[in-house]
Amino acid sequence: MVAAEEEDPLASAVRLAARGDQYAFARIVAAHHDDLSRVAYVICHDPELTQDAVQQAWSIAWRQLPKLRDPTRLRPCLVSIAANEARQIIRRNRRRNLVELDLESGFAHGAEASDWGSSVDLRNALSRLSAEDRALLALRYVAGLDSTELSRHTGLSPSGTRARLARLLTTLRQELHDV
Repeated sequence: MVAAEEEDPLASAVRLAARGDQYAFARIVAAHHDDLSRVAYVICHDPELTQDAVQQAWSIAWRQLPKLRDPTRLRPCLVSIAANEARQIIRRNRRRNLVELDLESGFAHGAEASDWGSSVDLRNALSRLSAEDRALLALRYVAGLDSTELSRHTGLSPSGTRARLARLLTTLRQELHDV
C-alpha cells in the first residue's frame, strides 16, 4: 500500500480560508506578512504608510482568496497586491517623505561610514524612481518573483520585463556612480 502524499499545510490553509476560516487565514498572514511588509516598505519608504498598505492588502486578499485557483500562486499574488496598495497610497499622498537618519546608531553598531553612506545613496536613488519602478524592483529583488511572475504584474512579456529591470538597474548604477 502506497502512503498518500501529505498535502502542503499552506495549500490546505488557502482552501479553508477561501471558505471563510479565519484561523486558516491567520496562518497565511503569519507565513507571508513579513514579505508583504518588505515589498511595501521599498515602495513607500515610510513605516506608517507601509503598515497601511499591508493592512489594505490583507483586506483585499481576504476578499479575493476564493478566486485563487492555484494555491501555489498565493505568495506572488499577495506581494503583488501589497505592491499595488503601496503605490496607491503613494499616489494618494503625493508627498515626499522626510527620512530621519539616526547617525549615532549607524556608527554604534560598527558600521563603516562608507557602507552607511552607500545605503543612504541607494535609498536616495530609489526615492527618485517612480512608485511603479520601485514596486517592480521590490517584487524582483525583495520578494524574489521571477520574470514570468513579474510579467503578469506588469502586463509585459517576460523578456520585456527583464529589459525594463535592466534599464532600471542601469539607471540606479549611473546615479550611484555619479554620487
